[in-house]
Order: sequence, then structure tokens, then C-alpha cells
Amino acid sequence: MKVSDILRIKGGTLFTVSPDESLISALKLMVDRDIGSLVVMEHGELVGMLTVRELTQVLVKTNGVVDKIIVRTAMDDSPLTCTSETDMDEVRRMMLDRHARYMPVMNKKMLMGVISFHDVARAVVDSQNFENKMLKAYIHDWPEGQEPADAPKL
Repeated sequence: MKVSDILRIKGGTLFTVSPDESLISALKLMVDRDIGSLVVMEHGELVGMLTVRELTQVLVKTNGVVDKIIVRTAMDDSPLTCTSETDMDEVRRMMLDRHARYMPVMNKKMLMGVISFHDVARAVVDSQNFENKMLKAYIHDWPEGQEPADAPKL
């Protein structure tokens, strides 16, 4: 399974923010859209990610006073990225290694989407459910009276 499979199911809605936008307006957008991350874009290029993690860190450092802070000061300026052709096993490994919950999907310099750890987990579960269903159908359709040669005798 590839990242493109998740993006196809997930859809193409993207939410971005400028690095010079106020942090409070970015936070309001996240609340209004019920999302956990924003891609930070400047002049059409990815320059960072703003997630709940970065927001929490800023809130702690400033004792909750964020009215004069801009996105650039809070964002992760070197986010983990992948391409639409990246294999899901590699994405899982990358996300686990870096503790990343969100990953922009890039095609050269073009933003194709964002996948979350939740999206990855859902894809794995759906894939396993499909495989289980196919195996059960195969077993159910096994010719009666025949057993595989290596099946244990009970």
C-alpha cells in the first residue's frame, strides 16, 4: 500500500497558514475545522508544520499568552515529509522514529496532502480486515473432504 492510496480515500482538503500569520488566528482555524495540524506555506513552498504539539510547547513557554506570537516562532521548520509513492511500511517507521503525528505529502515542491498517524492506522486496519475477509472466504470455499497436505492432524 502506498501513500497515494490513503490520499485517494481521504480526499484533497488542505488547510495552510502563512508563517507571518498570528498564532491565535492559526489556532482558531484549527479549532473551527477540528484539525490537529496546519501546513505552513510561504511563496508556494512548504516551510513548516504547526501541530498541537508545537502549540502546547508555546503555551507552556509563554504561560498561555500568545496574542503577539506569529506562526513562524512556533512551527516545526523541518517537518518530516513523504511522497505519494512512499510505501506505508516506510511511513509507519518514519512516523514512529520521529514521533510525528502528521506528515505532508510532497510531489517535488508541490503539496499533495497531509496524512496523519490516524490515517495510517486506519489504512492498516482496513487492509487487515480485507485480508481476513478474503482468507475466511477462501477457507469457507475449501473443497469438502480435502485438507492441505501440511495441515496438522487432530
